[in-house]
Amino acid sequence: MSPLVHLVMFTWIPVLLVVFRFFPPKKAVIIAFAGAWMFLPVASYGIQGIPDYTKMSATCVGTLLACMLFDRKTLQAYNFHLVDLPIILFCISPLFSSLRNGLGLYDGLSQSLDFMFTWGLPYLIGRIYFNNSEGLRLLALGMFIGGLVYIPFCLYEIRMSPQLHRQIYGFYQHSFAQTIRGGGYRPMVFMEHGLMVASWMTTATLLGLWGYYSNALPKQMFKVPIKYILALLGMTTVLLKSTGALVEMFMGLGTLWTSVKTKMALPLVLLLLIPPTYVVVRTSGMWDGTSLTELISKWSPERASSLQFRFDNEKILIDKALKRPVFGWGGWGRAGIYNEKGEDISVSDGLWIIILGNRGFYGLTMLMATILLPVVYILRRIPVSDWASQTYSTHVALAVILVVYMIDCLPNAMINPIFMLICGGLTGFALQEYETETNTVAENEFANTIEHRTKTRFL
Repeated sequence: MSPLVHLVMFTWIPVLLVVFRFFPPKKAVIIAFAGAWMFLPVASYGIQGIPDYTKMSATCVGTLLACMLFDRKTLQAYNFHLVDLPIILFCISPLFSSLRNGLGLYDGLSQSLDFMFTWGLPYLIGRIYFNNSEGLRLLALGMFIGGLVYIPFCLYEIRMSPQLHRQIYGFYQHSFAQTIRGGGYRPMVFMEHGLMVASWMTTATLLGLWGYYSNALPKQMFKVPIKYILALLGMTTVLLKSTGALVEMFMGLGTLWTSVKTKMALPLVLLLLIPPTYVVVRTSGMWDGTSLTELISKWSPERASSLQFRFDNEKILIDKALKRPVFGWGGWGRAGIYNEKGEDISVSDGLWIIILGNRGFYGLTMLMATILLPVVYILRRIPVSDWASQTYSTHVALAVILVVYMIDCLPNAMINPIFMLICGGLTGFALQEYETETNTVAENEFANTIEHRTKTRFL
């Protein structure tokens, strides 16, 4: 590990304070989160009693500190609402799991604090800064530009193999063997895994293509026609060799396009039902996945074998999780399967099965509610006729991205706090729209009452 790692990691918070000093708060938040996620090393410093110091925990702490120093009014303007209850209940799920399994209050509070840094603080920051149309459009544009910035780094590693993290920070962040795909390489750049890079790039591509379709993007960027920029972004995304991420991206785009063309929200509703339906059919034993792997084997036996391996491990992990169904087994690997030698013989790939095993159905339900309820709010607040409009196309695209992310959490466990910014932003936007609508109705009722009383008095 290079000394540069320590220098970058421990000067990041002061750097964020400088960023907030010279940039508007919303832009500063985007620079902080995107900059950390894309370029900081995948390093972790264990500190007893508090969550590990990582690039995202440093970003959350630095952003919160900057808000207190430079934008206290915005922070103080936050008011708790019932829509925030799922994220709070999810963040304290480790406390219930630890107490239920006899691991103690300290263990539960410590792990709950870790959840607060990983999930709660990004949600809160999104809720504060991206709770209106301007903020959501800025967030989407920032993510799109983030994808564009990553293009040369991805192309370099596609050609030269994933080396940037090792060359700059002195170590590989993950197994190099997992970067070899289809006779070439899948970039990792400065993220933990190639799947994270693929998810980032497909998200940027989805935002760009839907923004182009709805005329929400400018005609030119950097004095280059936007269609050429999108072509380069799309080509780079395909070259990442991540079939799953590409399928999810086209699912999202297909859902948006079909909904607009049919003027029905049903495609998005069906997409929204995939994660909870998958959990139900897998935990109840109604579906073992064999039919899907047999279908995929006709196209790619290697991918079918990999998928069946995941299904087999899910099965034994589900059986273990159902022995403690409400609050799970707690932390410390207790949800895994061990042989006589004490070796863990199970592989937990999907975030959903990890949460189910560790935090039970309580934790999994709260996680899904946190991520999927903002999509329900958008469905209720924005009519399908406006989904391709310049005003609301960004909002709906971000909502679809949340659903796609939750679907990706079924086979993978790629935690990206930037998606929690979207959760908080969409929730805050829907709440503001609801309060505006409620106030308007109340004002109209009051005006009608006064008018009625005035007419009655004169009559």
